[in-house]
Amino acid sequence: MSDNQRTLKREYTFEGKGLHSGRKVTMKLSPAPADYGIRFLRTDLGPDACVDALTDYVTCTQRGTTLENGPVRVSTVEHLLSAFSGLGVDNALVSVDALEVPIMDGSALPYVKAVCADGLLEQDAPRRYYEVTEEICLRDDATGAELRVLPAEEFSVDLTIDFNSHVLGVQTFHYDGSVDYASEIAPCRTFVFFHELELLFKNNLIKGGDLENALVIVEHPVPEEDLARMAALFNVEKVDRLPDGYLDNVRLHFPNECARHKMLDLLGDFTLAGRRIRGRIVARKSGHRINTAVARIVREKMLQNDNK
Repeated sequence: MSDNQRTLKREYTFEGKGLHSGRKVTMKLSPAPADYGIRFLRTDLGPDACVDALTDYVTCTQRGTTLENGPVRVSTVEHLLSAFSGLGVDNALVSVDALEVPIMDGSALPYVKAVCADGLLEQDAPRRYYEVTEEICLRDDATGAELRVLPAEEFSVDLTIDFNSHVLGVQTFHYDGSVDYASEIAPCRTFVFFHELELLFKNNLIKGGDLENALVIVEHPVPEEDLARMAALFNVEKVDRLPDGYLDNVRLHFPNECARHKMLDLLGDFTLAGRRIRGRIVARKSGHRINTAVARIVREKMLQNDNK
């Protein structure tokens, strides 16, 4: 099979709400020509209100990845970008009529199912890669997050999460070309700790969160009044803590679903380097901040090589 660039075969429309803003949003995915890359268009701001999916435009990584080009801002882009990465979409135009990409079910599965039904269109242009030739390492001493990119002939990721949680424990996941993204990573939903929820609400975040688009981890038994208050926040009649330490809103797809979701996020954030990578990533306690910071270093090295 040729290693050419690929785009969508047709347009797709999704409707949902922004995770943090809670606003309704309509998003359209459209095919794009070779070497176009991934570009976001804010249709509510005008026909030219675009921002490219590149590390150059990352301005915020709090609870998601935000791209900003002047007045054009698009938030929570990582799940869609991850779907593009996992499926092999190199070029696409993403049109949204609000600030955020819709959260859907908290995973990449809705996008993957739609696109997989039609397959992709191969384009008459080769894919371009960045070949890692020397180790890149970044560590955040405050959080213990560490991310290394090492030379390798093929792309792979070894990821470990450790939140000092007796519910989650230490979870790992390995990704390479033999892993089926659509079934092994795309269904894995975002997660949050129960004790974080009220604080997030108070900080004007997760207005679009509900009990259908996130796993909620409950470290310890919770008083009934706290569960009742949380149920009221989410406009549901009742919530409860399951024996395995999760809220009873959803069931796990995999025992290590949280690690798999972090892999989903990492793959999405690394598309912002602007080119596929031949190298091995080793990630521990990764998040959007360190993901995009290392992707930015990769992009800088890539551009330096292009200019030699």
